[in-house]
Amino acid sequence: MRLDAHQHFWKYSPTRDTWIDETMGVLKSDFLPSDLEPILIANEIQGCLAVQADQSEEETKFLLQLASHYSFVKGVVGWVDLFNTNLEKRLEYFCQNSYFKGVRHIVQAEEQNFMLREDFQEGIAKLNRFDLTYDILIYPHQLESAIALVNQFPEQQFVLDHLAKPKIKSREIDEWEASIRVLAQCQNVSCKISGMVTEADHKNWKTEDFTAYLDVVFESFGV
Repeated sequence: MRLDAHQHFWKYSPTRDTWIDETMGVLKSDFLPSDLEPILIANEIQGCLAVQADQSEEETKFLLQLASHYSFVKGVVGWVDLFNTNLEKRLEYFCQNSYFKGVRHIVQAEEQNFMLREDFQEGIAKLNRFDLTYDILIYPHQLESAIALVNQFPEQQFVLDHLAKPKIKSREIDEWEASIRVLAQCQNVSCKISGMVTEADHKNWKTEDFTAYLDVVFESFGV
């Protein structure tokens, strides 16, 4: 089975989706599984995983509802407040739904050492009990903290989103490459090939823009 490992679905709301600025006008619309289905079929991809874009339990519930209605949505990486004192109860609640597969926090919007915070790591420590993955969404300058995090929790499965968003448009690669190769040595981390177009010149990108970055990831993580 071939799966698209990273899809966002939403009913666009300008008051909620403030991260969609004027340079992303194409995203100011609803995007639902019915829009994706013909594209998956045309490319012989049998399903997808839905991933959170809004840090709210409401969106997590929305994505789980979509998964229950569309058979090709195979699972959900949702958002749960990792700082919640009742986190285990919230995880128990969501894990009643078999489509709930993992958790993500938008760390790219946080300070460099956010993942080293004790209260954040207390939340991460609770995920493995529920057999949940954790998606790491960061920029290259946060890779050092990601390496420390995954080494702190060797039993927890982590997924690196979007190659850690290397600066493809400006062709910066050396420091990112060095950190990626270190991170890939951790056996509890996998890497999604996703999100590259937005880090390139997203209106005028070429497939060759991605070659050097993909070579690093394939050599480091395997295929």
